[in-house]
Amino acid sequence: MRRTAVVTGGGSGLGKAISIKLAADGHAVAVMDVNGEAAEKVAAEIQAAGGRGLALGVDVSDEAAVDSAFATVRDALGPAQILVTSAAIAGFTRFDKITLDEWNRYLAINLTGTFLCIRAVLPEMVDAGWGRIITISSAAGQQGAPRQGHYSATKGGVIAMTKTVALDYARKGITANTVPPFVIDSPMLRQQQAEGKLPGTEVLTQAIPAGRLGAGEEVAAVCSFLCSEQAGYVNGQVIGVNGGAVV
Repeated sequence: MRRTAVVTGGGSGLGKAISIKLAADGHAVAVMDVNGEAAEKVAAEIQAAGGRGLALGVDVSDEAAVDSAFATVRDALGPAQILVTSAAIAGFTRFDKITLDEWNRYLAINLTGTFLCIRAVLPEMVDAGWGRIITISSAAGQQGAPRQGHYSATKGGVIAMTKTVALDYARKGITANTVPPFVIDSPMLRQQQAEGKLPGTEVLTQAIPAGRLGAGEEVAAVCSFLCSEQAGYVNGQVIGVNGGAVV
């Protein structure tokens, strides 16, 4: 069945791959991204392939902007019954060097932003008696990561929040699951490598039993299943896409 999907952080990387996959599945996709131009390009790509795509420039840490964006989606595409939260920031700072401003910025975008989007979409899902929520968390939220105390904390919070939503809304026909990737080849990853914040691919893959980086399309395929009718009994789960790096 075709539904309306919202993907945050949909203008690049994982969010882009997920947006394109859900559109290929037949869903109307609202591509939300803080970079409105990037969102426009992804929506145009969806439309060029014969799908329905809507672009919205949205800062997910802004409560009013999030609520307004979901109202726009409702008017243009219908009530959202699928939500994938991929908007996030990542970086590297030794724990004792993390400033309060930096800490709060990570919380605002990665954790509060996810909360605001889930809260905005839940009434529509409850009314429909059906909903699929997929949060993109991280292996760092499962086991921590060096120099990523702020990022790891927010992603661990996303995992716990997703499980709570699953428990609270299971009898409303709504599922909530989280997908924590490990190292996925993406523009963000390549930028961090170029800046010397991450080692090269050859070194990174030594920590991955599969011996390679993941692809955004592999994460998107898992999200596609979790958004489907067939995934109705999969709820509150942490489904890693990590090449065996976290078991």
